[in-house]
Amino acid sequence: MIGLVVRRLGRADEAALRAVNRLFAEVFEDPETYGAAQPDGAYLTRLLGREEFVALVAEVRGEVVGALVAYELEKFEQERSEFYIYDLGVDEAARRQGVASQLIAHLGAIARNRGSDVVFVQADLDDPPAHALYAKLGEGRSVLHFEINVTPPPAV
Repeated sequence: MIGLVVRRLGRADEAALRAVNRLFAEVFEDPETYGAAQPDGAYLTRLLGREEFVALVAEVRGEVVGALVAYELEKFEQERSEFYIYDLGVDEAARRQGVASQLIAHLGAIARNRGSDVVFVQADLDDPPAHALYAKLGEGRSVLHFEINVTPPPAV
């Protein structure tokens, strides 16, 4: 995509991280998760300052057209880490132009610089475009994903 710039957000980029939230709310059609209870600026600044938190934006003329959020997970069995892509989204008008691939490549460079050799991501079963993208870049594995609620159930 012409004029595309990928950059990592830092402590001073609270406004850009909020733009990422808006993008994800739209792309994932989930305004409740991404907009209803946004954290305050101090929380976002602290998060953006952590080395193990990676927020990347793809911008054209200063406008966010894609974003990737990942976490570095330090392993215990060996002195190494892996990076987990938590969210990756591209504005509909910017899709199929290499934006997601460039975001992943940028994350790969960060991972290598931190001594990691693995980036992993999950994709919903009903998301063929994501499957196609990730299959181009790596090896797929069939797994089940479980979300375990840690809040106590309501009293009956």
